[in-house]
Amino acid sequence: MTRAAKADPHTDPDHVSDHTLRDLAGYNLRRTSQIMQADLAKTLEPLGLRMITFAALVLIVDNAGVRQTRLANALAIERSNLVLIVDDLEQRGLIQRTQVPTDRRAYALVPTDAGRDVYARALNAVHAHEAALLNNFEASEIATLISLLKRVEAPRA
Repeated sequence: MTRAAKADPHTDPDHVSDHTLRDLAGYNLRRTSQIMQADLAKTLEPLGLRMITFAALVLIVDNAGVRQTRLANALAIERSNLVLIVDDLEQRGLIQRTQVPTDRRAYALVPTDAGRDVYARALNAVHAHEAALLNNFEASEIATLISLLKRVEAPRA
């Protein structure tokens, strides 16, 4: 019997149906997220970035002078975890910590020229990654998708 003939889920012992789960938004979001994150990891790897370091770098470039505490809040991560991310970006010469003149305990994060360069290259690569993964969608559908996803997050913001 050929593999194609065994495609019937009732006769193929290797087939696992997830039809019940496919009616759940969360399940579909998780599966889509896994696909997008795996591809994004491959996209960012040549630039020496991970998804979290990319997100941190983008927020620092877009919000030059942001304090570490506010960055941790924006990324929804613990401050202790942020220290490792900031250390990585700083050691690579992509950002600098500068003391906040009004609060000696606080550090403002600013991008370096190298950081802005990596930011631009990474952003271009991520836009290309999304375009490739979403190539079956019209621009208006992508805008609707993003709008709908933001609505899921909105009650928690």
